[in-house]
Amino acid sequence: MSATADETSLADTLLDAGEGEVLPLWLITDTALPAWLASQPAATGAWLRAHGFQGEKGRVVHIPAPDGTLAGVVAGLGANAEPDPWCGAALAALLPVNRYVLRTLLRNDAATQFVLSWLLGGYSFARYRSGTPARRARLVAPSAADIPYARSAAGALNWARDLINAPPNDFGPQELADAALTLVQRHGGTSRIVMDEALRTGYPLIAAVGRGSPRAPRLIDCRWGAEHVPRVTLVGKGVCFDTGGLDIKPSAGMSLMKKDMGGAACVLALARLLLEMRAPIQLRVLIPAVENSVDGEAFRPSDVWLSRKGLSVEIGNTDAEGRLVLADALADADSDNPDLLVDLATLTGAARVALGPELPAAFSNSEELLGQLYRCAMEEGDPLWPMPLWAGYDDHFSSSVADIGNVAAGGFGGAIIAALFLKRFVTACPQWLHVDLYAWNPRDRPGRPLGAEAHGVRALYSLIRRRYG
Repeated sequence: MSATADETSLADTLLDAGEGEVLPLWLITDTALPAWLASQPAATGAWLRAHGFQGEKGRVVHIPAPDGTLAGVVAGLGANAEPDPWCGAALAALLPVNRYVLRTLLRNDAATQFVLSWLLGGYSFARYRSGTPARRARLVAPSAADIPYARSAAGALNWARDLINAPPNDFGPQELADAALTLVQRHGGTSRIVMDEALRTGYPLIAAVGRGSPRAPRLIDCRWGAEHVPRVTLVGKGVCFDTGGLDIKPSAGMSLMKKDMGGAACVLALARLLLEMRAPIQLRVLIPAVENSVDGEAFRPSDVWLSRKGLSVEIGNTDAEGRLVLADALADADSDNPDLLVDLATLTGAARVALGPELPAAFSNSEELLGQLYRCAMEEGDPLWPMPLWAGYDDHFSSSVADIGNVAAGGFGGAIIAALFLKRFVTACPQWLHVDLYAWNPRDRPGRPLGAEAHGVRALYSLIRRRYG
């Protein structure tokens, strides 16, 4: 079965009020439990006491009706006044297939997060599986929640997950370009795909990295929006599979390299969310789409290539290819001097060693901007961590034969050094963010199944909307 980069066919698990019979769902803190029990039938209190329910976080009890059918559900929050960000996903997975209405009043932001996590809890990558997807519990959309945002965010995030999860035999540079063009067709933008001689002369580092694969490299350039509004440019690393090139990875290091285009997938998800929610910006998306493979044409260690910016780069290791393709794309983006320039990339293992798989590393040439992003990330439950562009490491990628090398001589500070390499290609734009992410869940949890993850999308969406409306 051939997979394409289309969005997930995700069953809509939200109902409008009045669509048939529904069961009540209560979220109860341990301190609120006595007052709530006083408002319920005596049989409900007896049932919960018989089960030892004390409002413990994560505890779920089904309340029976006199005829033995389900009458409602109570879920404990522990001492938390609001549900945790993934409570909705956990309940969507645990509850029997039925229709539910949330009887607990939540703040608007908490209600929105509950709905979003409920929707994300329904995700699975089933394109290559036979059989019919299992039915899931459905929820009446709470009136306090921002339902248009929750639907759009869930759709965008699950689309990115689909792109990252797609196997590399069915998803290469062409398919990544097709995914970007679906957004252009849907939202009335313009597009430009740079390939062949135009790529070799205009974006030589992108061409060099992709020259070892029969699947041709390309630069994807898409634009939306009117003039005279804030300009935001997003750049995503689109290495559709990374063998490491001639500095080939061991099999363990290569097994997840279909996700090396995770930065591009997250950029497309962010662009989709901004477009669907009609953010008042002029949006540009740049994706260098390549496969880093091995044949007689593959670029080599000790090669020297001229970048789009005019800096010559000595290749110290062909497995440090992501920073090369980003360098040419960032140089193009920077030459436009947008109001905000953001790049997303599965760039370094060093960031994972420092922060683990769930916490992307964020860098910026503006401390104020980095602080704003951090606050948005924490509020949205889409965490990342600020990291320094430490100037003391700026000479670590020096070269005796070229302007710079693509790797450092030592093995320390790899995420910082990679960010400093990219900074050489961002010289005009004073508002630049670089996010080094993993784009993968290494363990299975409600709403975050084992496999692809769209890190940073909600945090960046919040940042852009707060800055530009």
